[in-house]
Amino acid sequence: MKNYKTTLNQRVNMSLRHLLFAAFLVFNFQGFSQSPTATVKQTIDSLVSHSPQGYTDIHSVLRKHRNDTIVMRYVAKTALENNYIDGQLYALNELGRKYRNTNQYKKAIILHEQALEIATETDNLEFRVSSLNNLGVVYRRTSSIRAAMDYNQKALELAEAVENPSISLKRSINISHNCIGNLYQELRQYDKAIVQFEKSLLLEAELNNLLGQAINYQNVGECKEELNNLDEALKDYQTSLELNNTINNDTGRVICYNSIAQIYVKKNQPTKALTYLNIALEKAKKLDDDFLIAPVYINFGWAKLLLKDYANAEKNMLTGLRLSEASNLPYSTTQASRLLSKLYKEQRDFEKALQYNVKAETLEEEILNVNTIRYVNDIIYRYDSQKQSTKIEVLAKENENVTLALRKNRTILLIAGLALALLAGIFYILYRQYQLKNEKKVLTLEQNMLRSQMNPHFLFNSLNSIKLYIINNEQKNAVHYLNKFSKLVRKILEASSLREIPLSEELETAELYMNIENIRFSNEINFQINIEDGIDPHIVKIPSLILQPFLENALWHGLSSKNGEKKIQVDICTSHEPGFIDIIITDNGIGRAASERIKLGKVLKRNSVGIDITKDRLLNFSRDFQNSFNLEIIDLFKGDGGANGTKILLHIPTI
Repeated sequence: MKNYKTTLNQRVNMSLRHLLFAAFLVFNFQGFSQSPTATVKQTIDSLVSHSPQGYTDIHSVLRKHRNDTIVMRYVAKTALENNYIDGQLYALNELGRKYRNTNQYKKAIILHEQALEIATETDNLEFRVSSLNNLGVVYRRTSSIRAAMDYNQKALELAEAVENPSISLKRSINISHNCIGNLYQELRQYDKAIVQFEKSLLLEAELNNLLGQAINYQNVGECKEELNNLDEALKDYQTSLELNNTINNDTGRVICYNSIAQIYVKKNQPTKALTYLNIALEKAKKLDDDFLIAPVYINFGWAKLLLKDYANAEKNMLTGLRLSEASNLPYSTTQASRLLSKLYKEQRDFEKALQYNVKAETLEEEILNVNTIRYVNDIIYRYDSQKQSTKIEVLAKENENVTLALRKNRTILLIAGLALALLAGIFYILYRQYQLKNEKKVLTLEQNMLRSQMNPHFLFNSLNSIKLYIINNEQKNAVHYLNKFSKLVRKILEASSLREIPLSEELETAELYMNIENIRFSNEINFQINIEDGIDPHIVKIPSLILQPFLENALWHGLSSKNGEKKIQVDICTSHEPGFIDIIITDNGIGRAASERIKLGKVLKRNSVGIDITKDRLLNFSRDFQNSFNLEIIDLFKGDGGANGTKILLHIPTI
């Protein structure tokens, strides 16, 4: 959008009409007896001195004075004298809007056309669009639908052609959609009207414009009312009323109260309707706008008609008709004529009933005719076609730019490809390092595992036990346990080089270990292995040497300090979860709490790392499976609450 202060050459080239109008303004203001207060003059002079550009900045200063014709005339005069085009355009449009709202449509049209001419000559798009929309509103109020559609559609076309519109232009786009919706509404094409109002409503919500939202909710309600969706229409009117109350807009309140009353009239609830009409009439008279007053009187008459109060019904309808005709409001005139026809028909005055019915039909035909509808649809079709053509041109240009960019970027793409290949190589090296790191970790775990299985305490104690048999000349026992010891050492060494072994091998190793350790316990330990039917230990694979650390813990922390029966039981069973087996190691020792107290009392404490190493190995083992292992240590108790041993539950994946 461009804004320009008119230069001397531009002034010279202005149209004769513009110069005559400037002279007209100067002449009228010189002879005008009233003027703004000193404070307001100071505000206006400051505004003209700073000369802000655009509707939004000017409106932020003059908003509360926009309905004061004295102030707006002073702004127009001062802006003209100081060559401040934006200020002059703002004042002309606001004066036109005020005249429009007081039904002085000819004056309003002159002012808006003057603003449009100046905005066009100075290439001021923002005020050009605003002036077009204002002209559309004036012509719509006088039911000049063709002219109104021309102006509003042109405003929409100009505003939407801007790539990054200002807030003011966005609001103008919303107004254009709303005005076009109103035109469809007058042509009784309510579905098309609702589409336009909803477009405007969405855009107004984005701008957080409560007034715009209130107007569009009101319009949507009117369309739904005409489509006989009375309950939905009432909701929209009530929403509009809430928004108007929020922004303290009396004009909006009058329209909403009147519309809500009309719904209750149509629902045959005239008493309730009169409550709203009394409020609406009081506020409308204060605003002194026949455009608002006339429909209220007409609905008053309608409500009285339903109550069979024919005298007051006739009085109010005739008042509404007179105001509508005086202010050139064809739609209200038509409604009043139809209701009067209905009134006289009920009073059996058929001559007057026919007279007003003919009048209503004639007015409606003038407003709504086939040529007008076709004309409006042609404008919309032409606009949509132009919009599509513009889109095609834009897409073609974008395609050309993309093609050019691709040609220019071939070298960049080649470099990018090489860079990606380099990155891929780097990632591969990093991945290999990660793999080697994992392999090293596995190797370390295996070494630690072997070290824990073949720890010096176990070797020394086992050999001492065998030596004791030899000293006592128990050759048979010495040979027996020496065979078992050598077999255990061989199995441990063999298993340490394997990642996984059959379950049967692991159980055999565990049994050898327990037989050797049982020597020190004078064979007091009852060790059992139970395998559930259906489990083949030769097929099931588990990590090598994982049971010994748990058996060792059960022996030295659970049973070594226990008196009486000592028992360790290993149960192999299928899990309730598919793809797993459960290995349960149960002892009837003193329990973890008692074991910990004994350990704290010892001077030399032995740290067991076997279980931690086993956990790491199980975690590494389960990475190749869909699921991970689970280890659970459960304390067992007797009926009286005393410790009754410990249960180890290993939940190991097999697939």
